[in-house]
Amino acid sequence: MIDFLSGKIAELTPAKVILEVNGMGFDVNISLNSYTALQDKEEAKVYIYENIREDAWVLYGFASKEERELFLLLISVSGIGGNTARTIQSSLNVAELCRAIADGDERQLKSIKGLGARTAQRIIVELRDKIPVFEGLPAAPGPKQPAEQADPILLEKEREAIQALTMLGFSPAPTKKVVNAILKEHPDLNTETVIKLALKSF
Repeated sequence: MIDFLSGKIAELTPAKVILEVNGMGFDVNISLNSYTALQDKEEAKVYIYENIREDAWVLYGFASKEERELFLLLISVSGIGGNTARTIQSSLNVAELCRAIADGDERQLKSIKGLGARTAQRIIVELRDKIPVFEGLPAAPGPKQPAEQADPILLEKEREAIQALTMLGFSPAPTKKVVNAILKEHPDLNTETVIKLALKSF
């Protein structure tokens, strides 16, 4: 069983990281929050959850043990698989998710794409007494304040956002429409913020 992988970041997108470890490249699915934590790094240590099936071997990676622990709790809830858990963790960071569950904030959980009222209720009921309290964790990162963006940069942000959302299970056509609308109104937003806004728009 793989507990973590440590190596060179060969490729990084908002939905996955490819880590080069001893000459081998591991394709690891990540959340948007892990993507933010890994940005601007040449090497990284990523904590792993292995989802081994008859037809596939899927790796989920996390920038912190706390995020992996919450992922394991989420997939223990009936009706929540790996991709749904990753979508939840792309919408809320560890501290925000812990608070939402502890406070019974069904409204905030229902605002996440793919979570209905019953699933949100199950998360609260089943995990409220299980979630750890992670003190001192930062809030979700806000948008960066880059200089005025040129068209190529906007196109790259659009491409990365659409790719990440498609890998999370959303159809390309409506995804492109939502991302375009967000970037048209807020061209200075960084990629991870665009994705978070898109997740709330579907």
